[in-house]
Amino acid sequence: MKVLKFGGTSVGSAKNIDKVIDILKDSSKDDSIICIVSAVGGITDRLLNVADLALNKEVNYKLKFESIKQKHFEIIKDLIPNKNEAILNEVNDKLNELCSLLDGIYLINELSPKTSDKLVSYGELLSSYIIAETMKSRGLNTQRKNSQELIVTNSNFTKAEVDFALTNNNIRNYFNKANQRITILPGFISKSKEGEITTLGRGGSDFTAAIVAAALKVDQLEIWTDVSGMFTTNPKMVRQAIPIKQLSYQEAMELSHFGAKVLYPPTVQPVLDLKIPIHIKNTLNPKDSGTIISDKSNGTSGAAKGISNISNIALLTLQGNGMVGIPGFSKRLFETLAQEKVNIILITQASSEHSICFGIDAKDAELAKTAIDAAFENEISLHKIDPLIVETELSIIALVGDNMKSHQGISGKMFSSLGKNNINIRAIAQGASEKNISAVIAEKDVKKALNTLHEQFFEGNIKQLNVFITGVGNVGEKLIEQIKQQQDYLKENLKINLRIIGLSNSRKMIFGEHGLDLKDWKRQLNKGEKATLQGFLEKAKEINLRNSIFVDVTANQDVSNLYAEYLKSSIAVVACNKIACSSDYDNYTYLKQLSLKYNVPFLFETNVGAGLPVIDTLNNLIASGDKVTSIQAVLSGSLNFVFNNFNDANKFHDVVKQAQAEGYTEPDPRIDLSGVDVARKILILARESGKELNLDNITNDSFLTKANLESDTVDDFYETLIADEAHFQKIYASAISKNCKLKYVAEFNNGNAKVGLKEIPEGHPFYNLEGKDNIVMFYTQRYPDQPMIIKGAGAGADVTASGIFADIIRAENE
Repeated sequence: MKVLKFGGTSVGSAKNIDKVIDILKDSSKDDSIICIVSAVGGITDRLLNVADLALNKEVNYKLKFESIKQKHFEIIKDLIPNKNEAILNEVNDKLNELCSLLDGIYLINELSPKTSDKLVSYGELLSSYIIAETMKSRGLNTQRKNSQELIVTNSNFTKAEVDFALTNNNIRNYFNKANQRITILPGFISKSKEGEITTLGRGGSDFTAAIVAAALKVDQLEIWTDVSGMFTTNPKMVRQAIPIKQLSYQEAMELSHFGAKVLYPPTVQPVLDLKIPIHIKNTLNPKDSGTIISDKSNGTSGAAKGISNISNIALLTLQGNGMVGIPGFSKRLFETLAQEKVNIILITQASSEHSICFGIDAKDAELAKTAIDAAFENEISLHKIDPLIVETELSIIALVGDNMKSHQGISGKMFSSLGKNNINIRAIAQGASEKNISAVIAEKDVKKALNTLHEQFFEGNIKQLNVFITGVGNVGEKLIEQIKQQQDYLKENLKINLRIIGLSNSRKMIFGEHGLDLKDWKRQLNKGEKATLQGFLEKAKEINLRNSIFVDVTANQDVSNLYAEYLKSSIAVVACNKIACSSDYDNYTYLKQLSLKYNVPFLFETNVGAGLPVIDTLNNLIASGDKVTSIQAVLSGSLNFVFNNFNDANKFHDVVKQAQAEGYTEPDPRIDLSGVDVARKILILARESGKELNLDNITNDSFLTKANLESDTVDDFYETLIADEAHFQKIYASAISKNCKLKYVAEFNNGNAKVGLKEIPEGHPFYNLEGKDNIVMFYTQRYPDQPMIIKGAGAGADVTASGIFADIIRAENE
């Protein structure tokens, strides 16, 4: 004999009921079948809602009732299009009884637990009748048996306790005599010894199935639902969640208790002692393997088997110096809660005995506070303890696995990964069995927490990086192209799942919580919402993804002003923009401190040398104990391009125009030619070397004329270049006469920094620097005579984008 149970979603429509019938027909080919069914999906909640409307004297309860009635009639007509009059009449009679009950609630203005049980019982009675009659109409040997005639309970309405001796005897007697191939039983419902209708609690249809399975000692209990087994975590919140092939009873109990909706927690109790396996299957995909729950735990590798959560938690704390060393506080506290029928979900107590912290359902928080403050009124008035502290909008997450006790560092791994993603833990509980590690966190962080822990424990070391990019001009576009090109490589070779979640330019911004499609991002962006810098930040915080990285590919000071807010939200910052790191020294150090405080990277390699590893090399030197004594560098690919191409056969104006057209200068070339950009770069290197400097401490020997520097617009600037051509030719002629080349050089010596145009003699490392190349020479205590030299392309969209890309990857490792 087999026992199968089908949940509300499985019987939620005529289409799904047809699937259920197919499964039962197939399963009954070689054995008798007992099928337990829930109410039609959503009906139990709708019945309670209608009852509340009636209780509150809202006359539209009649309309809500009519929608319930029509739902059942539509299912019958879809399942049995012809010769359905008798069935419709029977269902209509039951619904009329239900309507009379609702009218009574409306008239007497009372909804007791006893009446509530009677009310909700109609859901299962109707669904089981409709399914049984449908199967009969299709020629299947089927009978419906009312579970209320089998399952006997006490009179604890809404959560009745089963009398197993009487119940088991009833079940065995009935099925020993039953001749039908398929028996349909309504789940969830029962009767007391006094003959009053009771229910087994929400989710009790699973319990019904387990009671029957245990009474008949069947080989296996099958629970059919709308998912393919119990998953490693909630698949609606974590897309990478996978079905667990096998769980132990204890693991299933822990996961069920902490919110896994596939099972109702008491379900496993009746089959636990008998070691009857439970097989969780998917009605919509019956060929999926599902999850087997038994006395054995295997199937997935690793210590943890699943992550679950309970939402709408209130955390209550009783604390005070008067509790220390005084016996009986805990007893009084928990007795008070028990008297008010408040269920405690989690308990933790400091070893100092100064406080007891416990989690309950948020709906019970006010009741619990009133009761506890009253019970400890004397101690509170004497200031021995404080009034009960209540915190709401919380959730419990739980990591579960039988084998966690034999693995070192599970707790550390769990809490460090949460902390790195700015998920604050309010309370922690772990039993001595080490099968469950629970933590209380903010409700808003649940999705991020589940994804973080799932990545850490179940995704084969694949780490997801979620990128938000502001600035999609020349460099930004190249960066997106490079990411698109390398996504598969990163996942396969570096175990990095790199996704672009948000994009913004000065006009529009778009977001995709599961990653934007990079094939047509430009079209998507053009159709996006209006862009604001604050709006982009707020959306990144709202989406609240783990391992989030903000990438600034602008030269906008307003963007850089928001770095602190991103870092405080545990969102890493990768900056191509030099403004923040060359701003006031206090702001620079503040951002660095925030990076350390929130354990989140702040990276800006492309601030100096585009894609060259200049800052990374410098940091490695400092970290290893070396000390920089001098830096000499050509740091402007733009200026190097200009002076490598300028000669007496062309005009300075034309070369600058060419550099701008080829993307080597900023849109405003004055930034490059004034030397301010180079000054910012040497300032950043000096600061990273450990020197406290500001931009106005750097000497800038400009080669531009007064007219150039005082020009109001870019067009005016170009006009002054034409007018001052003789000045630039004179500079060039002076260098040629000495067999030198012109290079714009940055220097840092003895704590002082300066930038300016220099005549470089033949034989100097700078002399043969071609095109847009940069060169940096670090003189240190370990490299006093022959400096460490870094040389290569220091400008251009491709190399700059690759440097940003490298910082994004580096952020994953920090």
